[in-house]
Amino acid sequence: MSRARTVLCLSRPLRLARSLCRAQFMERKAQGPPSPPVMENGTQPCEERPPAVPAATVTEGAAKIAFPSANEVFYNPVQEFNRDLTCAVITEFARIHLGAKGIQIKVPGEKDLENVAVSLSEQEEGKAEQKENETVAQGNQARTAAVGEICEEGLRVLEGLAASGLRSIRFALEVPGLQCVVANDASARAVELIHRNVQLNGVAHLVQPSQADARMLMYQHQKVPERFDVIDLDPYGSPAPFLDAAVQAVSDGGLLCVTCTDMAVLAGNSGETCYSKYGAMALKSRACHEMALRIVLHSLDLHANCYQRFIVPLLSISADFYVRVFVRVFTGQAKVKSSASKQALVFQCVGCGAFYLQRLGKASRDPGGRVKFSAACGPPVTPECEHCGQRHQLGGPMWAEPIHDLDFVGRVLEAVTANPGRFHTSKRIQGVLSVVSEELPDVPLYYTLDHLSSTIHCNTPRLLQLRSALLHAGFRVSLSHACKNAVKTDAPPVALWDIMRCWEKECPVKRERLSQSSPAFRILAVEPRLKANFNIREDANPSSRQRGLKRFQANPEANWGPRPRARPGGKAASEGLVARRLLQKKRKEPAEDPAQRAARLKTFPCKRFKEGTCQRGDQCCYSHSPAAPVASADNPLTDCPETTTKISPEPEAADGGIAGPGVD
Repeated sequence: MSRARTVLCLSRPLRLARSLCRAQFMERKAQGPPSPPVMENGTQPCEERPPAVPAATVTEGAAKIAFPSANEVFYNPVQEFNRDLTCAVITEFARIHLGAKGIQIKVPGEKDLENVAVSLSEQEEGKAEQKENETVAQGNQARTAAVGEICEEGLRVLEGLAASGLRSIRFALEVPGLQCVVANDASARAVELIHRNVQLNGVAHLVQPSQADARMLMYQHQKVPERFDVIDLDPYGSPAPFLDAAVQAVSDGGLLCVTCTDMAVLAGNSGETCYSKYGAMALKSRACHEMALRIVLHSLDLHANCYQRFIVPLLSISADFYVRVFVRVFTGQAKVKSSASKQALVFQCVGCGAFYLQRLGKASRDPGGRVKFSAACGPPVTPECEHCGQRHQLGGPMWAEPIHDLDFVGRVLEAVTANPGRFHTSKRIQGVLSVVSEELPDVPLYYTLDHLSSTIHCNTPRLLQLRSALLHAGFRVSLSHACKNAVKTDAPPVALWDIMRCWEKECPVKRERLSQSSPAFRILAVEPRLKANFNIREDANPSSRQRGLKRFQANPEANWGPRPRARPGGKAASEGLVARRLLQKKRKEPAEDPAQRAARLKTFPCKRFKEGTCQRGDQCCYSHSPAAPVASADNPLTDCPETTTKISPEPEAADGGIAGPGVD
């Protein structure tokens, strides 16, 4: 048979098979994909979901919530202080906001409003009561707003990242004068849990669950009639992606509450990351926690200035592992012009830690009373530190104005003190706010007692002794809520180091042990111009310290700190903590087989065997065979012709394993 006929005979069955397969494929395509089975009611079954995880019930404040024991929806009991303080702040803000409209709020367990909010003399109080009685007699009765009721002219609150909805439910159950609370989250699982918790607490008339991206939701409420009076942002990590939308969605004079838990970035561990998120360089210093607060305020004001708005801080707190700021946002082009003069750069010495502030702008008044703005002059330092001769680091810009409104802080403190049973963390709130009210409002940043002593290598004086010395010298001094050993003073670094030099004369340092280039040697080489007096003064001990208030929280339980991020279908929180503890500071490589490890160790020679001191014999994990090294082009045994290698005469070495003096 010829070759052409053979090919023709073989190709015919292949063509038939190909056409048959094509016909079957077209038939399947016309039928469409297989449809899922249909339920009895005609609906298709839902997607398969993992089995339901048993829910745990938590009671905090007046709210009772259920959340899955698995780490699907974020919840951290550590931040109960944060939520309690937020309820107290919003309550006082509602008192101010609704009081301007003639509406009084009623807080459970609180006495008459006049005893809490008004601090007048007896005569003025009597006159005010008469005027109020006349007004009530002429018109209708005074309007009141109670907890759990809808106030038509009340506050519109948004919680952008609600998670389990605990914070929003507590607002509805504990804060009076609310019109509505929008509990938003991007997770469908979280919104489902919010619906369940809202029904559980019976606040469906006030709390409105929402599933949306927090930024898009706030951008959709930029118009003035649709803005929120209070916006609360408590994200996992940095709130930087939400700040631009938040300053536009809050009403004029509204309250913006922001939490930052990325303290490693704000405290100076990663300055370039801090700049990318907040527009400022953070420095590693003892005052890093207050600097973190001021960087967040700078970022908020910078975002608000883009829309002719500015901020007024009410309360700024550094607690545990996060910072929390409460600011009011106003609109005004004239006030925005002064924002540059409210920001400052920080020059910090890397040797002694002395810092200086350089304002970005300057505001001055002309003879006509008009305010003129110009660029500030600087820098305030020389290339080298005048105290220790070291260089300076540049940080910022940061907020250089007061970070608290002391009048507002006093109102919150008075309300919490008058009603201590309202919050579980009332004692801590009283202690922290008491220290805040004692801080110097116009003095940014602070020094620490231990840092001043360690710089010159001397004994640490008592806190009251150093405070008394500053007061005797005519300077002001206070504590800081951000650090237990803080020394916040308006004394310049020159006066502060003079006081430390005087203290060193009472507790001398061995100068011969100090390096001549060290900051301690250079600081102590200068004689003090100021004569310090370390006698204890009565006003050196602050009131909060005398009363023994709970100012600085001690860790009350194990694993006190941030929780792992919520993950859909993730492991339980307890399992995640156990896994993290097991893998902490260990390589995440698979464990090596014992036989492989023993074989690998046998390839290394035993050093003690070479010295003749190894007592293990055959049980030694290292090799005892005196194998001769092998010379190669990559690893020669001799580095130069003059060097010779002495090797014990062995049979293997005699065959040519020794590299002679002329081998490269």
